[in-house]
Amino acid sequence: MAAYVPPGWPTGVHPPGSEEFGQTAVAWLLDVVPPDYRLHGVLRRHPVALAALAGHHLAACVAGAREGYRTARAELGGHLPPGSLDAVLDAYRTEGRRLVETAHAVDLVTRALRGEVFTPQMAGTQDAGRSAVGQRGPSRRGAKQQGANSGEVTVKRPAAPREATPAEPAPTAGKAKRATTSGKAASAKRASRDRGAAPTKRTTGSTEATAAKQR
Repeated sequence: MAAYVPPGWPTGVHPPGSEEFGQTAVAWLLDVVPPDYRLHGVLRRHPVALAALAGHHLAACVAGAREGYRTARAELGGHLPPGSLDAVLDAYRTEGRRLVETAHAVDLVTRALRGEVFTPQMAGTQDAGRSAVGQRGPSRRGAKQQGANSGEVTVKRPAAPREATPAEPAPTAGKAKRATTSGKAASAKRASRDRGAAPTKRTTGSTEATAAKQR
């Protein structure tokens, strides 16, 4: 079985783990960077360093192509005829796409040189999992979130008043009024009894004094 390489893997570079991987990776990376980098033997001896240098170089090239495309009309509009300016913009677009693809390939080679192993993704696994979740129905938390996102408003009902327990019955308004009236009547009765007891005592004393005088 042939070794797996991810999409975007550069043509001419052998799969990771093969005997020719390191040699073909170095040759391809040297074609990506400017020719003068071939003069530095350290980059051949350490492909990881060469890959890192190529990554920075491609990132700068992509940024330069994008900036040139954005400023082409202001920078060249007064010096080129309209047809030539459109051709320059088309060149920026074409080379920009190529640079982005090359930068992606450099990233893959860099990861492989650092020991990363690429494995094919199982197509449909994630979709099947989502389908199973959909058949079970949304979770309670998911339903709450869905309702919040859809604009639904949940009205919280007020709590019902606490009812009195049989051991402590809640007094009604009528009972409270009668209790107050009974209390007032009892107080008045006690006051009347106290006021009536004093004259009786004084009358008794007057009678005894009169009888003694008569004797």
